[in-house]
Amino acid sequence: MEAVASKPVIKAVALCGSTLRKGSCFNHGLRSAFQISKESVNGMEIEYIDISPVPVLNTDLEVDGTFPPVVEAFRQKILQADSVLFASPEYNYSVTGRKLSSLNCSADKAAAIVSAGGSFGGGLAQYHLRQIGIYLDLHFINKPEFHLNAFAPPAKFDSDGNLIDPQSKHRLKEVLLSLFAFTSRLKAGNC
Repeated sequence: MEAVASKPVIKAVALCGSTLRKGSCFNHGLRSAFQISKESVNGMEIEYIDISPVPVLNTDLEVDGTFPPVVEAFRQKILQADSVLFASPEYNYSVTGRKLSSLNCSADKAAAIVSAGGSFGGGLAQYHLRQIGIYLDLHFINKPEFHLNAFAPPAKFDSDGNLIDPQSKHRLKEVLLSLFAFTSRLKAGNC
């Protein structure tokens, strides 16, 4: 009997720029992304990485080229991943004030951004994060984009934080499928 070849697993890590707020729509949005990937993106596993223990930039903590244990554990998760999914809020038309340079282990990884905010839906933060990604040598998918005006009616999340807007769920699914396909091509050297 012949063994059936299984589809290779794409390992993605998800980072949420507003993890310090319990009610953050980004935490809820990532929960929706995990659910959608399990249901609709066969072969992709997404692991959430809590960035709240990662200290803000302080090079005094980096001794002789080594990082504090919490930062090194974070770096190892990124190194072991095939792609990165950013859930980015928009603050002052930019990304949150976290130390993204500790992602220097992200070179040649595929990435996608989902964002939410006011009238722009986080689109300006996405643009800025893409600029930062150039330095980090990330390869962002360009289409589809996911910007969510989380505050405009109708409600996008229910009282438990579940994404309930069908159009937003569909767009999030399209981003995950695109990230999966692009990561697969990148891993195979077809880009």
